Formats: sequence, C-alpha cells, structure tokens
Amino acid sequence: QVQVVESGGGLVQPGGSLRLSCAASGSSASIYVMGWYRQAPGKQRELVARITSGGNANYTDSVKGRFTISRDNAKNTVYLQMNSLKTEDTTVYYCNAVFQTVFGRYAYWGQGTQVIVSS
Repeated sequence: QVQVVESGGGLVQPGGSLRLSCAASGSSASIYVMGWYRQAPGKQRELVARITSGGNANYTDSVKGRFTISRDNAKNTVYLQMNSLKTEDTTVYYCNAVFQTVFGRYAYWGQGTQVIVSS
C-alpha cells in the first residue's frame, strides 16, 4: 500500500550539511502536505519543517535559517537541506506524508533516518 521512504542521513561534523529525501508512493490520492519530524530521547516528536503541494513551508524556530524544505510534486518527494548542523540536531528524522482524499486526510510515516552531528 502506501510507502514512505527516507534517505540521506549520516554522520557529519558540526557546521556541516546533509540533504534528506523522502519519497511517498502507493496511493492514487494527491498529497496535501509532507514534512519532517524529529524526536529527542524522552521528548515528544516535533515538527522540523513541512511543505504543502503548493509550496507553502514552515519551520520550527531552532532550524530557521539553517534548514530548507523543498518538494518535487511529480515524484511525491520532499527534501530537507540541512546546513550549519549543530550537535543538538542529532536524532532520528521521520518523514510524514498526508494524502488528501474525498474521505479526508490520511497520514503515513516513514521508518526514519538517523542524523548524527559530532566532532
């Protein structure tokens, strides 16, 4: 059925960059919004960035000016360009895709991709 697959995580030094990608497939419905979330130990999952199919984007304050989310609607894919990475950005990043159907919106999660920022 629906599949959401992330990639691009890895180990980088502070100040470095990574580009995460997320591809959603398996549904005939259109995507309403796709976003990136992260979850630190002992905390709830938080929104990092999200973008609608129309290109409207928003970010959590801690990543503004450093991260940029973009999308390729034809491929049902979103990207997260992560620049000036900090050690506190270290965690697992999850992709979420929300499909819009005549019955409502349905959200699907990817398995996550690990980002480690360390010197």
